[in-house]
Amino acid sequence: MHFKIRGAIRDIETIASGHGIQNLKRLNRIYGKANWRKLKGICRVELEDGAVIEAEVHWYEGHGIGKKETKIKRYL
Repeated sequence: MHFKIRGAIRDIETIASGHGIQNLKRLNRIYGKANWRKLKGICRVELEDGAVIEAEVHWYEGHGIGKKETKIKRYL
């Protein structure tokens, strides 16, 4: 599902970092070696059909690389 983040992400928490990330090897291979963290937060998202809703999103963030692989985990 494709979506766009509308506004700022709030209530950001770190879920895992470093070797605690299960996909660390894949992230390093695809995007390059970095200090990776898995984060979660709440924001408004616009879905493909135009609906704007609150959702919890998860993503990976690498130092010097930025946000990658953002996904919606649940609707609020």
